[in-house]
Amino acid sequence: MSFNDDVYEVVRLIPHGRVTAYGAIAKYLGDARASRRIGWALNSSFAVEPEVPAHRVVNRNGMLSGAMHFPPETPMADLLDKEGVKVKDGQVVEFDRVFWDPMTEL
Repeated sequence: MSFNDDVYEVVRLIPHGRVTAYGAIAKYLGDARASRRIGWALNSSFAVEPEVPAHRVVNRNGMLSGAMHFPPETPMADLLDKEGVKVKDGQVVEFDRVFWDPMTEL
């Protein structure tokens, strides 16, 4: 499997209504400094099947740093809101409560 495939596999495991961070995925995959590679992989995920819920990945502060890559008809914040994850001013509300850490959860 490629690095991108590994990223997609982890992202597909993020539960509905939860979020994780680029760095948490990078650490889980064995390269804690690969956060940007995670972002690039997710930016390429929109045409991948099965679907990759890239909207569930935010930066380490809970900011929707990848929001600009989502199509206008399906904004990242709206997708999270539909799952019960509240967003205010581009940041996940109660980030610690909804954070999912693959290092401890997988």
